[in-house]
Amino acid sequence: MNEVKAREEAASAGIPYSRPSWDEYFMEVSNTVAKRATCDRGRSGCVIVRDKRILVTGYVGSPIGLSHCDEVGHLFKKMIHEDGRTTTHCVRTVHAEQNAITQAARYGISLDNATLYCKMTPCRTCAMLIINCGIKRVVCEFRYHDGKESESMFAEAGVKIEYFNDEVLSYENQ
Repeated sequence: MNEVKAREEAASAGIPYSRPSWDEYFMEVSNTVAKRATCDRGRSGCVIVRDKRILVTGYVGSPIGLSHCDEVGHLFKKMIHEDGRTTTHCVRTVHAEQNAITQAARYGISLDNATLYCKMTPCRTCAMLIINCGIKRVVCEFRYHDGKESESMFAEAGVKIEYFNDEVLSYENQ
């Protein structure tokens, strides 16, 4: 589903402009929202939509009133996985999906039957929140290197997940 790339190639070949699909449009909005992110390790955004209308947006950033990575640096924690791998995560910020969902809760916006657009496969915690708030479709630009568990959870819960392309992203030093 790499419609953006196909449109860009068509434009460079002199083929007339075509409007973006709704999925392309909302993914572009998500990428614009990401420009507000405050952690250089994972600048990403999220848009939650229902019936072709934006309900709420979110980006990677610290909780309200707390310092941002861009201001004071990262707050790293090591995680030891069941298979013995050790990975490092910045825990100063809230994920874009979490920020969007909490904004909806704060302002009384139902996310039932909505579609969420984001940069990559949501993490396990975000996946649980997505499932519990009633979102039924997730559209990601990329796959996350550690996203298999989220994909399984979505399948079991009946949440459809789609990707713009199959490129797998991972964070540096993780």
